[in-house]
Amino acid sequence: MFLHVKDARYLGDYRVKVVFNNGREGVADLADALKGPVFESLTDRANFSAFVVDKELDTLVWPNGADLAPEYLYYQAFKSEPELRPQFIQWGYIT
Repeated sequence: MFLHVKDARYLGDYRVKVVFNNGREGVADLADALKGPVFESLTDRANFSAFVVDKELDTLVWPNGADLAPEYLYYQAFKSEPELRPQFIQWGYIT
């Protein structure tokens, strides 16, 4: 099953409540993702909070064109759940 972001809501700081197409909901803290030129402007919380869920890409997209893979958002939301560790290893988020 491919993961898709169905809905998202800004919670404050760099945290986003994300709803996925598999029915799971979680909070992704994206502070560590804001590195590199495309994400630099998103360190401003007003810019960060301006994301939308793009219905074609099925993920979060910001007005400057930045986006994050749904799998990365899923990892950030559920990385503390041991039963998902094999999936996160397969995706390359942990070794």
